[in-house]
Amino acid sequence: MKKRIVILGAAESGVGAALLAKQKGYDVFVSDAGFVTEDYKVELYRNGIEYEEGTHSESLILNAEEVIKSPGIPETNELIKKIRKSGIPVISEIEFAYRYKGDSRIIAITGSNGKTTTTALTYHICKLAKLDCAMVGNIGLSFAKQIAQDPKELYIVEISSFQLDDIKTFRPDVAVLTNITEDHLDRYDYKIENYIHSKFRIVENQTSADVFIYNMDDETTVRYLSKYSIKSILAPIAMSKELPQGAYLSNAKMHLKWKSEEMQMSIEDFTLKGKHNQFNSMAASMAATAVDIRKEKIREALQTFESLEHRMETVATIKGVEFINDSKATNVNSTWFALESMSKPVILILGGVDKGNDYNLLKELVTEKVKAIVCMGADNRKIVEAFGDIVSLMVNTSNAQEAVHAAFHFANKGDVVLLSPACASFDLFKNYEDRGNQFKKAVKDL
Repeated sequence: MKKRIVILGAAESGVGAALLAKQKGYDVFVSDAGFVTEDYKVELYRNGIEYEEGTHSESLILNAEEVIKSPGIPETNELIKKIRKSGIPVISEIEFAYRYKGDSRIIAITGSNGKTTTTALTYHICKLAKLDCAMVGNIGLSFAKQIAQDPKELYIVEISSFQLDDIKTFRPDVAVLTNITEDHLDRYDYKIENYIHSKFRIVENQTSADVFIYNMDDETTVRYLSKYSIKSILAPIAMSKELPQGAYLSNAKMHLKWKSEEMQMSIEDFTLKGKHNQFNSMAASMAATAVDIRKEKIREALQTFESLEHRMETVATIKGVEFINDSKATNVNSTWFALESMSKPVILILGGVDKGNDYNLLKELVTEKVKAIVCMGADNRKIVEAFGDIVSLMVNTSNAQEAVHAAFHFANKGDVVLLSPACASFDLFKNYEDRGNQFKKAVKDL
């Protein structure tokens, strides 16, 4: 009898897991309470994989020997409670993919902010060094789909806390934790400790042969570091002090120290600008060093990397007003970093689905740099309460076009209109990409 595996959720990670499970000879069933997009339906159909949409049939799910759960489904979900109660093991897609990675190595990157940029930059360095590698997880293909369709010798995996919640044996050769700030607290009973614990799971299976890269300037990470028995080699990054091993900034230079080697590079030569990107560049450089990439290649990669779509992406300059798309800023900390890097007066577009945000963190920067706020969300009360007494120009809008028109109206030559919402996008948009694309279209239509 084939082992029965049920996959909940038929988006990128669920369909990827289904393809790999089918290939490995499981009896596979996919169930999605929402609707499955056409391209994923085609993939499931072509591979002879049974699925359902718009419902979860308990009779077809509770007979599973193992369940792979979409990272989007919370533990409070009634079906998940029933699955747990019946003792069926629940794992994440990255855990399932890990079983079939063979001898390949893994660089895994998590953190509240900077993980996508760090992942993309690490991949850029590895590609430039001609390694046989792929960028997977939250960016690119799902880990499982990549293994099923085109296995590589090295995987650079971007991982969220939700994916780490359901690992058992997943063990990266190099783990990167960019930072920990309050995010997704709605999924963690509004307890930051639960969220921190999820993030630290990235190192729980590491051995003394593995490497852990972390941000020594991040107070939360450092405070919790000693609470976990970490066996891996520590490779900290810092701006605040010189380190015997790791990466640090001193006199506008990045120093990379590893084993008996040292590399230096002026931060002026990084294509990625802003303080937060100096951390991302150090983390990626350290990860590349840990898989033995030569420093000349790291230097070249840092000078040639182009920033990502929806992450501090310059859209256009119209009548002297610059428009920047930072739609990927789905939490307060991301918006803090975006504002921190601004040197012109800002018209800030904020709002969306609030994940338990504390806007106090932004007050100082908003006071200093923001001349108007355009709210773009279904419910903007918290934003108005937080900044109403600081910013006199504030307006509510309900779509990207309205928001762009309002922002342009407030802007003068030499200002910047910054879309950096600090919130999830699901109230008015499909996802942050859709939000960013609609913003860009509205700018181009001005």
